Amino acid sequence: MQGLIEFKSVTKTYGAGSSAVHAFGPVSLDIAEGEFISFLGPSGCGKSTLMLMIAGLLEASAGTIRLAGKEVHAPQTDIGIMFQDNTLVPWRTVRGNIELQLEMRGIPVEQHAEHISSLLQSVHLADFADRYPFELSGGMQQRAAFCQAMVHRPKIVLLDEPLGKLDAMTREHIRADLQKLWMQTRSTVIFVTHSIEEAVQLSTKVAVITPRPGKVETVIDIDLPFPRDLKVKGSSAFIRHVREIQEIFHGYGVI
Repeated sequence: MQGLIEFKSVTKTYGAGSSAVHAFGPVSLDIAEGEFISFLGPSGCGKSTLMLMIAGLLEASAGTIRLAGKEVHAPQTDIGIMFQDNTLVPWRTVRGNIELQLEMRGIPVEQHAEHISSLLQSVHLADFADRYPFELSGGMQQRAAFCQAMVHRPKIVLLDEPLGKLDAMTREHIRADLQKLWMQTRSTVIFVTHSIEEAVQLSTKVAVITPRPGKVETVIDIDLPFPRDLKVKGSSAFIRHVREIQEIFHGYGVI
């Protein structure tokens, strides 16, 4: 069965000759529609490089990436993407920043007013729709950025360590928001992280990436019920998945 996202022998190398740096791959992997898959690995293993290649913002050195059967050769405008540093512009309100994503795609904003309000409600920002980014906490800014990524109802969403700079309590709140929205939309999500617990909590599958050059040697099915609240996180099954991944990274000499 063909995946919604397909990697075929994808490799990324920077430079040439003796000074070339082999950053990632080769990786071959199919991701089914509706999956929430985390790419989990140590810093410098090529996780973000992979994300940029999927988005068409960085060209693969070898191999092919296909989204819904179409090979990626240029920036993809129909996906949703969110980075560790949010892309909110300071001169627009929260609602204005979300509307900007529609305007840039030539989509009439008025047709999505109800959808925007629903997104804001789902991430607890309805009361802050008319505030500017500098008036928000870091967690609120990331929630607004997630609404930006989701406003045009993308089938594919790329999340590149969006919670990495947040404190533990804020991360937990936003993880719950992400789970809730994913359960509603069932978009296909690729989530880049270096947190084992986060990957297990959010994902249907975890792709474990080796130290550089990053390769996907193991894909683990996370067979736990959603939503994954504190009760699920305290279960023996959750702890078993975390320990399994810890042992893999121990074998790599990472932990």
